[in-house]
Amino acid sequence: MADYETHQPHHHSTVPKERALQALNTMIQLHFEKTLEKKRSIDFQKKELHKLFLLFFIFLSLILLAQSQSTRLQCRHCWIPIILLSLAHLFFYVSVAQTLRCINGFKYQRRCHKLTLGLATGKLREMKIRLSNSIAGGGGYEGIGDDDFEIQYQEPPESYFGKFKRNWALHFGFLILIYGFMVSSSAVLLCF
Repeated sequence: MADYETHQPHHHSTVPKERALQALNTMIQLHFEKTLEKKRSIDFQKKELHKLFLLFFIFLSLILLAQSQSTRLQCRHCWIPIILLSLAHLFFYVSVAQTLRCINGFKYQRRCHKLTLGLATGKLREMKIRLSNSIAGGGGYEGIGDDDFEIQYQEPPESYFGKFKRNWALHFGFLILIYGFMVSSSAVLLCF
């Protein structure tokens, strides 16, 4: 039996062309659906982020309105609205960080699916061209090697993460600016 195994030539396994084309089409469909699913998830998270910002700005407006209308608050009470604003900003910061983390994760996954989809589409196009060339040339094209339609999951380069860092910096720079404005306006309203 050992002699039989050593004398057999090693063949690459081949897959019938119809099955290979069907497998690639299925893979393309899967990654296309995943891309759309991630897009919907991103859109939902962005709507949630906009709701958070809207509620936060309504809250800040109410705080400023209460400070400007109050006759009882004086400069010595300045710490009360500042602590309230600090806690609100901290809560909002955590909420925005979580939402941005979800958005960035979905964007990364979507990018991976789009890259894999592009690779699979290219392989399918290449396979169809080879099939049509072999049919036009009169040669029989019986099967396709396993390596010809194996598609690895693609990931973007490391530079892709710079986009996420800029997005974080933009959002949190804006939050720090709003925090500074709210604290200084509270001090001005109550002390001057």
